[in-house]
Amino acid sequence: MERKAVESSNLASVGYDEHEEILEIEFQHGGVYQYFDVPKKVYEELMSADSHGIYFNANIRNKYIDHKM
Repeated sequence: MERKAVESSNLASVGYDEHEEILEIEFQHGGVYQYFDVPKKVYEELMSADSHGIYFNANIRNKYIDHKM
């Protein structure tokens, strides 16, 4: 999955597979996680948020099943 770099103190890059509804996030600390059954709207909101990290913590973290790559 191709990820796009984002300006964030917490997130390094973000990718999304619309067909599978998988959100992939690379963190600044180096870990990469996939989040499952994430609607496209959530991905779009994350990418357009003023703070990617705040949006992630409020709307994605602990709300979707995840897997460390």
